[in-house]
Amino acid sequence: QVQLVESGGGLVQAGGSLRLSCAASGRIRATKFMGWYRQAPRKQRELVAVFSSSGVINYADSVKGRFTISTDNIGNTMYLQMNSLKPEDTAVYYCNAEILRSDRLRPSGYWGQGTQVTVSS
Repeated sequence: QVQLVESGGGLVQAGGSLRLSCAASGRIRATKFMGWYRQAPRKQRELVAVFSSSGVINYADSVKGRFTISTDNIGNTMYLQMNSLKPEDTAVYYCNAEILRSDRLRPSGYWGQGTQVTVSS
């Protein structure tokens, strides 16, 4: 079974930092990490940081200068370093990737199960 698994969420005080990780598992031929999204209670899912098709990284205005998206050298894991966290960053964070399964000819989009980030004031 192919899946994306996020980790690294938790409870942190305002001003603190967390690093989220997203790893793909299963019989995979290739993974293309697309980015991170979040969903706060009673709100729609929103973009946090994504890799564009041209390689440019786009950040939500609300996280610019505080969050950094990256991947490891072999492309197995995607990260979101979150610094200077604010209470309004509280949400469930999801990673998104296109994965080419070993038994398929075309990639499909996958979402992780989400990891809760709670920032206390």
